Amino acid sequence: DVVKRYDNLWVFSDEIYSRIIYDREFVSIASIPGMQERTIMVDGVSKSFSMGGWRIGFAANKKLAKYLARWVTNTESCAAQPSQCAALAALKGAWSDVERMVKTFKRRRDLIVDGLNSIEGVKCLKPGGAFYAWPNVTEACRLVGVKDSEEFRKRLLYEAGVAVLADIHFGKKIEGEGEHIRLSYATSEKEILEGLKRIKEFISENRVV
Repeated sequence: DVVKRYDNLWVFSDEIYSRIIYDREFVSIASIPGMQERTIMVDGVSKSFSMGGWRIGFAANKKLAKYLARWVTNTESCAAQPSQCAALAALKGAWSDVERMVKTFKRRRDLIVDGLNSIEGVKCLKPGGAFYAWPNVTEACRLVGVKDSEEFRKRLLYEAGVAVLADIHFGKKIEGEGEHIRLSYATSEKEILEGLKRIKEFISENRVV
């Protein structure tokens, strides 16, 4: 409704994770009446088809796509022909593989979220899509005596051998939001369980309060 009030306002919608949704159906803003004509939608094959590194994407609407292609050509060069053929084959192929992958990710999501919430000082909401967990580690930082999530991240890496990203890597923090880290569960259940075990042990063995 806000967008519709301004004739020259467009929406740029990145829908790269639109097929990795767990508990409800994805709805594109372009599907809302009156929005298709003023939405620039970008997508790709790197997430849904596990083709990260192939550097293949696509865009709509058709009128602006040619300008986006010109921009990409002059900033990122051109997509290799084998990559384009592979992406086309993926999009035309059996979607049952994608559905099976999403079910696997859902199991991993439940595993990592339940595991994180069992660790003292860590709270994690259940994500509705993609393959990342975003736990609040404000209390965990206090327990081990670190000032923020970035220091917590570094100590996890060097002392526990667990690689995560801190919230500061994703933009400016909002006052009062607390400390967060990001974990990817695009790995095996065995690796997830090992990572959770190490995080739990790290907090337990390094408590200062």
